[in-house]
Amino acid sequence: MLLPALVIVGLVAIAFGIYVASQPSDFRIERTRDMLAAPDKILPLIDDLSGFNRWNPFAKADPGVKIVYSGPARGVGATYDWSGKKSGAGRMQVIESVATKVVMKLDFDKPFRAHNQAEFTLHPKGPTTAVTWAMTGTRPFSHKLMGTLFSMDKMVGGEFAKGLVDLEAIATKSVT
Repeated sequence: MLLPALVIVGLVAIAFGIYVASQPSDFRIERTRDMLAAPDKILPLIDDLSGFNRWNPFAKADPGVKIVYSGPARGVGATYDWSGKKSGAGRMQVIESVATKVVMKLDFDKPFRAHNQAEFTLHPKGPTTAVTWAMTGTRPFSHKLMGTLFSMDKMVGGEFAKGLVDLEAIATKSVT
């Protein structure tokens, strides 16, 4: 009686493992918000990482986070390392910054290792600018497993949406 039950449990576990492994390795999470501000008012709040951390929901969620800035104040090469109880540890570096786009290399060390890319695109539309915050990367098996159990798009994308609301508040305040 016990042996057939163990065989069934084993087969279910193998099938689940195959299902998880078959999930796409690449991911993209993004959110977009229209803001009543020109790109030149928004860009410095993104490619200046100290300005970025005024509205970054991940930094705001960990008030005890230790942040060390290095490199230029803004633009390509601007870097910050973080370490905190809630936020883990890692490094972010601006690798591209033009009038309508900022790309950042994002390396996580804790609670897990990951190497992703964050991209902000600014599309002017008359008096507004559509700002898109996206993150792309690859998922090893352990991240695919977490993604099967929890919606990473909802969790991370929800934080992106909150951050864009705060970015808009700061950008529109600096316009008036």
